[in-house]
Amino acid sequence: MSWPASRTRSEELLLARISAAAGRERVGKRRATYSASAHTARERAEPPRGIHGLLARTRYLRSAAPKAGRDARLDLYERGMTVAVKDRIHVVRYDATAVFQEIVPCQDEAGRVATAYTLTDVHGERVVLGGRPERGGAPAWGSEIQRAVAQAQLPRALDALDEGRRLVFGDIWLSGEEIGSGEVAARWPLVRRTEIRNGLVEVVIAGTSHGFACAVSEVPNLFVFWTLVERFRPGSGRP
Repeated sequence: MSWPASRTRSEELLLARISAAAGRERVGKRRATYSASAHTARERAEPPRGIHGLLARTRYLRSAAPKAGRDARLDLYERGMTVAVKDRIHVVRYDATAVFQEIVPCQDEAGRVATAYTLTDVHGERVVLGGRPERGGAPAWGSEIQRAVAQAQLPRALDALDEGRRLVFGDIWLSGEEIGSGEVAARWPLVRRTEIRNGLVEVVIAGTSHGFACAVSEVPNLFVFWTLVERFRPGSGRP
């Protein structure tokens, strides 16, 4: 749901604070504004230091989806976003954040599901966002954020792979030559299938009766991960 166009005096003051916070972090021009529910996680995340450290730090203790979160205003910018909740404004940079998404059941008779997103702000604090279910159970702003993060982080991820480095996404790691989990690995030509099903990222290896899997909720920046998988495994399913 978009933020109302008409503004009161208090909303004008809030907008001024948001603009000032966004300006300090140089996230560019505002592109869209939405409303959501939000709360901050109890545990503080270690501030990310570059893409290699960021992708390796996946064992965050995240809070559950905000079932009774406060009303929040989301402003999406060219290079980041702000989350205004209660009396605080969190600034998130697309090139440095970690985004986790999780499917959670709604508490209604229809048995619907929704997608909750946990993001890391510029100070290392995690913000959990939720919204009314829309198509596929995900609010419109969710995919916009994931796409923006992928666009910002993919170039460095690809450079790292071209240099022969390994990137870690939750329990799954990948390089330009292979994909694996722990000590189990397979070269890309031997990967028969990769898909997202029942809340899991599954990898099936040709010539074996097994593979490995990782919970979607444990994969940071899912769109970055899946774009890399598609690059090496054309025809994979999309998240």
